[in-house]
Amino acid sequence: MKKLQSFAYPVGRILLGLLFIMAGIGKLQGGAAGLAFYIETQLPLGFLAWPVIIFEIAVGVLLIIGYQTRLTGLAAAIFCIFTGIFYHLLPGLAAPESFQQEITQTLKNVALAGGYLLLFAKGAGSLCVDKT
Repeated sequence: MKKLQSFAYPVGRILLGLLFIMAGIGKLQGGAAGLAFYIETQLPLGFLAWPVIIFEIAVGVLLIIGYQTRLTGLAAAIFCIFTGIFYHLLPGLAAPESFQQEITQTLKNVALAGGYLLLFAKGAGSLCVDKT
């Protein structure tokens, strides 16, 4: 059981990191057209598109390799709460037909924030670049 537990942190870190990497890469699918669609439909402040994409990919990579995991976990948690509220919950309140779906997305972001906060509290665990 102890051996299995020692792999839980790196596997958890990798899974949480993959989520961010795939989200960032997903925004780039379809080239400029895909990015333009993302900016137009999902991001009211279009100038934030590239910083968001870079942030998501960087956070994912840092979590996977286990570098600055505490700070990266905190940044990811804040990002999840922010996006849950401002891109799911508040727009869902304005569109009652999609409210339940947006509540589910917000709760998903809150749950993910909980996982990232655990990384902030406990660090990278084993198999990491540094011990932060």
